[in-house]
Amino acid sequence: MNNVLMQRRFLKSLNTYNENAKIQKKMAEKLFSMLEKKEYDSIFEIGCGTGFLTEIASNNLKYKTYVANDIIPECKNFIQEINSNIEFISCNIEKEINNIKGSYDLIISNAAFQWIDNLQDFIPRLIAKLNPEGIILFSTFGKENFKEIYQTLGLTLQYFSKKELDNILYKYPHLIEEEIHVLAFKNPKNILQHFKLTGVNSLENKAWTKQDILNFEHEYENSCFGASTLTYNPMYVKLFLK
Repeated sequence: MNNVLMQRRFLKSLNTYNENAKIQKKMAEKLFSMLEKKEYDSIFEIGCGTGFLTEIASNNLKYKTYVANDIIPECKNFIQEINSNIEFISCNIEKEINNIKGSYDLIISNAAFQWIDNLQDFIPRLIAKLNPEGIILFSTFGKENFKEIYQTLGLTLQYFSKKELDNILYKYPHLIEEEIHVLAFKNPKNILQHFKLTGVNSLENKAWTKQDILNFEHEYENSCFGASTLTYNPMYVKLFLK
């Protein structure tokens, strides 16, 4: 995973993300609907970004402490606007989770776990940060996510199917839900613009020429049979400790 590229692309899109990341916003709402509305002594959020989930959770849950994390330091400004009492920690959580102080009743994350390099290793270390009867609730993306990009460019992240996630989480009581959302665009060039405005274009580290864009448009139309669509495949995971 090219974390430097990912940070740079998301940083550029921070001011346009909220308006354009419509699926990620729906995912935050869906994720919250899966959560028991009780009082949590301590909440830790991973990959808070501009605060879609932060805003919903902090405004609708009772809690004593709320810590939000993101790899991009500038996300702190968005979180402080939502609630100045939330503590913000900027770090690569996959590398630093063992150094995070304290333990938590609830660990949440929206549309961020697809950036974890080694989910099999990360999950047990994350569970070690839970209090007894704690909950981990996160959303990520499945195998069908951005399938059109893979068909056109051969580029993809390490997405997991529901069965693969089940195999990773088999030691722990868990629930998994899956959705498919297909967005329609006027043309492939608008899809590239969508990537730019949401910061999710972190698969290839090169500057595209006009010819690259023309080639992309041609290949996209061929591989997708003339349709300018983009598939999102949200996955919702709830882990329990009992």
